[in-house]
Amino acid sequence: MMLFFNQNAGYTIGIDLGVNYAFGVLTDLKGNVIQQDEVVITDTDEEIVFAQLKELAQLLIDKTPACPYGLVGIGIGVPGMINNEGVILFAPNMDWHNVHLKQYMEQHFNVPITIENEAKAGAHGEKIYGAGRASSNLIYVSIGIGIGSGIIIEDKLYKGTSGISGEIGHFSIESHGRKCPCGNRGCWELYSSENALLEKTVPLFPNEKNVNLSFLIQQAENGNPQVINAFDQIGEYIGIGLTNIVNTFNPEQIIIGNRLARLEPWLRNPIQRVFKQRLLPYFQDSIALTFTDRSKNSCALGSAAFSIEKFFATNKVTVV
Repeated sequence: MMLFFNQNAGYTIGIDLGVNYAFGVLTDLKGNVIQQDEVVITDTDEEIVFAQLKELAQLLIDKTPACPYGLVGIGIGVPGMINNEGVILFAPNMDWHNVHLKQYMEQHFNVPITIENEAKAGAHGEKIYGAGRASSNLIYVSIGIGIGSGIIIEDKLYKGTSGISGEIGHFSIESHGRKCPCGNRGCWELYSSENALLEKTVPLFPNEKNVNLSFLIQQAENGNPQVINAFDQIGEYIGIGLTNIVNTFNPEQIIIGNRLARLEPWLRNPIQRVFKQRLLPYFQDSIALTFTDRSKNSCALGSAAFSIEKFFATNKVTVV
């Protein structure tokens, strides 16, 4: 019997929740993006964010084409520690503790809801649809307001005992460094994230009210030496953290994703410089450094893929 896979038999929603935005995609069962939308988050109070996520999901649901299975699930990538039950244990950059987003969404939408760490979702998206398709062992490093990672070992997402592996943004690179919202001191993300970059660059523009990543990229493209130097410093700190990752996991590939992937023209050289200074040649020869070309979509697509996989796990063709 010849079977044809009907990718339009159902649809799923994947949402990338950031500290200051939520980006959502509606995909078919093959991961093709049908619709996308984004909302700006200005207040991280959980009730306000929950309402915005509900609104974003509904906007995408309203655009879902008619099909046999309808919407098969919603996946959401969150910048925090998520346990195996989908509870947000701690999201330091949003000041969330033991937050039950899954239950909230289940009350409003009659479909399976998957809540996962945004970097794990990003790694999953890159492995299935993006730059990581050819690698069996890779580390996806999400660098935005904070830093997280998704770890792929032998083609499988590694989650750890409780589901909270990959919190690399909170390993210490300064033993007596600044205090982090997580409670630790000298955390890597305090020196290498978008927040760290803005702390360095905002004082350079006292008369500019909106110093953001797009503004800084424009300044660098125009040759501003102070901004270029700040990018270089951030790149060195990123390289130091990545060196520890390479020494620990010996991956085939490191993929840098999220918002700072846009800075590839200025980050690649300082990272490679640190690799040459600090890594043994055996590691240097075996590692590929990639900047994602899906800086906004990796997490959303990976989140959608989790829902698709759940759907297929419960709907199978039986051959008799």
